[in-house]
Amino acid sequence: MSTGEESKSAGCRCTRKLTLAMSGCVMILVIALTVGLCVGLSGSDASREDAPAFSIDHVANTFLLNGKPFRYVSGSFHYFRALPDAWRSRLRTMRAAGLNALDTYVEWSLHNPHDGVYDWEGIADVVKFLEIAQEEDFYIILRPGPYICAERDNGGLPHWLFTKYPNIKMRTNDPNYIAEVGKWYAQLMPRLKHLLIGNGGKIIMVQVENEYGAYHACDHDYLNWLRDETAKYVQDKALLFTVDIPDERMSCGKIENVFATTDFGIDRVHEIESIWKMLRQLQPTGPLVNSEFYPGWLTHWQEMNQRRDGKVVADALKTILSYNASVNLYMFFGGTNFGFTAGANFDLDGSIGYTADITSYDYDAVMDEAGGVTQKYELVRQVIDEVLELPKIELNPAKRLAYGKVELTPVLELLSPDGRKALAKGTPVVADKPKSFEELDQYSGLLLYETTLPNMDLDPALLQVEQLRDRAHVFIDQQLVGTLSREARIYALPLSKGWGNTLQLLVENQGRINYDVSNDTKGIFGKITLQLHNGGALPLEEWTTTSFPLEPKAIEQWRANGVSKVDPIVALQRLLRTGPILYAGNFKVEEIGDTYMNMAGWGKGVAYVNGFNLGRYWPLAGPQITLYVPNELLKLGENSVVLLEYQRANKTRSGTELPAVQFDAVAQLDGQSSEVPQQPKN
Repeated sequence: MSTGEESKSAGCRCTRKLTLAMSGCVMILVIALTVGLCVGLSGSDASREDAPAFSIDHVANTFLLNGKPFRYVSGSFHYFRALPDAWRSRLRTMRAAGLNALDTYVEWSLHNPHDGVYDWEGIADVVKFLEIAQEEDFYIILRPGPYICAERDNGGLPHWLFTKYPNIKMRTNDPNYIAEVGKWYAQLMPRLKHLLIGNGGKIIMVQVENEYGAYHACDHDYLNWLRDETAKYVQDKALLFTVDIPDERMSCGKIENVFATTDFGIDRVHEIESIWKMLRQLQPTGPLVNSEFYPGWLTHWQEMNQRRDGKVVADALKTILSYNASVNLYMFFGGTNFGFTAGANFDLDGSIGYTADITSYDYDAVMDEAGGVTQKYELVRQVIDEVLELPKIELNPAKRLAYGKVELTPVLELLSPDGRKALAKGTPVVADKPKSFEELDQYSGLLLYETTLPNMDLDPALLQVEQLRDRAHVFIDQQLVGTLSREARIYALPLSKGWGNTLQLLVENQGRINYDVSNDTKGIFGKITLQLHNGGALPLEEWTTTSFPLEPKAIEQWRANGVSKVDPIVALQRLLRTGPILYAGNFKVEEIGDTYMNMAGWGKGVAYVNGFNLGRYWPLAGPQITLYVPNELLKLGENSVVLLEYQRANKTRSGTELPAVQFDAVAQLDGQSSEVPQQPKN
C-alpha cells in the first residue's frame, strides 16, 4: 500500500536564510540549533532509534508511520455485530475495497456483564478479532471508550453500574465511576499490549472517551484522568486521539496533549472549510481527520429506514480526501444488534422523545447487513482507488437462501405457572414499590409487577403510571386490558370494576438510551395510582416483581425438555389476550447459507434460532420486517426456531392453521412490500 510522498524538511528553508548573514563557528552552531528546532517542531523523530512507530509531523501536517508520511482510509466494523466465524470474511471484503485501516469500538458491557464477571470468549474475543484484522493487513484504530454510543444499550456502559451505585454520575470525575473504569481498563488493556504498533502490532491509534464535547458534563478533570489512565497502558506505543462533533461544544472534548479529530456526514460536506477551521482553532497543526464519515445512518422503530445515495456518498468522500485528510467510514460494515443490545435515543427538546433502535445495524452502510457488496461499495472503492493501491483479493460471498415456510406450535404461556417456572429467574421480590431492572441486576427482557387492586369507587377508574421505561402490557387476572408506552407517551388507561382482583404490569425494556448517556434505568419509577371519586389518587403499593431475563439458555432448556400445555382455546387466539406465548418449530437445512426470518403478520417479540437470540422484532411498527440469520448459526439437518410473541400471532382469522414464519433470501428493512423478493446477485 502507498503511504504517500515524504515531506520536505522545514529545517533546510530555515537554514538557508541564516547562512547568508553568518560565518564560521557561529554559523555552524546556529545551523545546528535551527535544524534541531525545526525537526523538533515537525514532530518527526524518525532519526531517533526510540522514535514512536506512529506519530505526527506538525509542519507537514501528516501522520508518520515508521518515519514516512502516512494517510489512512479506514472503515468501521464492530466485532460484536457479527459472529466470530464471519469476522474474517467481513474484514477481507473491507480490505478488497482498498481500506488500509480498521476502526472498531470495544464494548465494556459485553465483556463485563455483571460486577466482577468478565467474558473474553466467542463474540467477546476481541483479541482474536484484532489479530485476524492484522492478518488481513489492516492498521487498527481502537476505540475503547469506555463510553462508545454506537447505538448500543446504555452506550456500552454496563447496567450494573446503576445497581451498584444508584446515584452514579456516568462520564464524570465521580469517584465510583472512575474507580470502575480503572478496574475495567486493568482487565482490558494488558490483553491488547502486544497489538500496539510500538510493540510490533498494528494498533496505531487509541481513542480517549467518545464525542465528549456533546456531553453536558464538560468535566475536564475526568478527561485528564482518563487520558492518563489510557496512557498508563498505551505509553507511547500508539497515538491517543479524540473525536468530536464539529460545533461550538468541541472545546469540551479537547484534551491537552491528545490529538483531536472530528466527524461529519454527507449533509455537512458543503461546509467542510468551516469544519476544518473549527478543528484548526482547537488544534492549529497536524493532519486533518474525519473519524466518522457517515455513508448511511441509524434507524429507529416506527420511522422510515434511513437511506443515503451511493453517488452522493462517493462524491463527498472524494471531497474529504482532496484535503489530504484521513477518513474513517462509519459504518463500512454495520451488521446486527443481536439479542437485546440495541440502544435507543431521546430527543432532549421533547419533540420526539424516546425512540428505540431497530435490531438491524445495516445502517445503509457500504456493505450490507450480511456482509455483501453493494452499489455503494463499488462507488466508494473507485474513490479509494484514486489514493491507495487496491489489493488483489478474490471474494467468496455466502449464498443467500430461502428455506420457506416454517409452522410454529404454541408451547408455553409466559404468565402461567408453567411459564413462570420455566422462564422466571430467581425468587419474586415483594416490596412497597416495583423493583427496577437494575435493582435486580437484570440486563434486559421483561419484568412482571403484580399487586391486589383495592375496591374501586369509580367505574371506570383511571390507572396512572409515572416514569414508565419503556412499555407495559396491562392485565387483570391475566386478561389483557391495554398497553402503556413511553414511546407513545401513554401512561394511563381506564380499569372497570368487576374485571378482577390482581393487577399485572408486564414491562419490556426496549433498550437503554445510547447517546448523551446519563441514567436510563428501566422499569417503573414514581407512583402508580388509581383515580378516586373526589379527584384524588390512591397509591398502589405492595408489589411483587418477577424477573424474565429471557436468556437463551432458559429458552433452550424449555424447548428441549418442556411439554406443551397451552390451553387449546388460548392456542387458537390471534390476539394474545392472556399474555406472551412461546412458539416453537423446526426446519430442515440441506444447504447452508444466509437467510432472513420474515416476521410479517406477527406483532412484537424476540426470536431465537438454534438457541441464539437474533434480537427483537416488531413488524407492526416497522420499518424492519426481517431478522438476519447468519449462515454460521445454521447446521445441516434439523434447526430450531423459537419466538416469544408479546401481542399477536401470525394466524388467519379463522384460526384453523398453525402460525408460521417465512425464511427468505432477501432482507426487508424498508417496511412491508407487496412485491415478491428476488434472489440478490452476489
